[in-house]
Amino acid sequence: MSMENDGPADSFEAAPRRRRTVPPPPLAEMAVDRLRSMIIYGELPPSARLIEPELSEKLGISRTPLREALKLLAADGLVMLRPNRNAIVAPLDAGELIHLFEAEGCIESFAAKLAAERMTAADLRRLRGFQDRIEALQGAGALEEYFSINQKIHRLIVSGAKNPALVDAHDRLLGRLARARYFALGAQGRWKESVLEHREILAAMEARDGATAQHLFIHHVGRTGEVVAAACASPRNPLSPPGRGLG
Repeated sequence: MSMENDGPADSFEAAPRRRRTVPPPPLAEMAVDRLRSMIIYGELPPSARLIEPELSEKLGISRTPLREALKLLAADGLVMLRPNRNAIVAPLDAGELIHLFEAEGCIESFAAKLAAERMTAADLRRLRGFQDRIEALQGAGALEEYFSINQKIHRLIVSGAKNPALVDAHDRLLGRLARARYFALGAQGRWKESVLEHREILAAMEARDGATAQHLFIHHVGRTGEVVAAACASPRNPLSPPGRGLG
């Protein structure tokens, strides 16, 4: 699966921004946030053409901040810029996803081991609150809200390791994997299975059992990767629909 004072618990946080030395202009930042959400939740599917006049009208901005936003999303691996042609939503490559899930499993499982020992009592209470939220959201069928909280869980556990290098590496991976992880939750049975896995992880964290938390996270991320790999292998791969323009 792919989860800090981070504002309201149900705000969108599917793909944390990379750290940048110079912040983009406000309109470009707004466009980045909106386009990232549209890409991750499938409104703009893999390989979709990003036609600037249509996007400018939809977002209510000029083409200058839009182009800046597309450059920033390209740096995050969500958009492909093409010389003298429309940019497109970056395709999802099965081989790359396998490697990314392997890396995520290593980072998150090791972070979970450390976090079980280093998280504060306040962190654990917050984690318990997030678990209660995702169980309620799963029961209500609120997938997008669930996914947002789920991302926060993963980020809270990694930040609980109290290792800034792990947090930085995880932020970069989480953004690139968000689309595939959101799809995996919608797969048959995976959503409920994921909630139960998170319940077990929470129990290990509260018990300060780092070894068990690490083992459970390896399994948890691995299962998500398996679901995505199976989808990629399908003749009708739902992760890579034919390219099309906005709308």
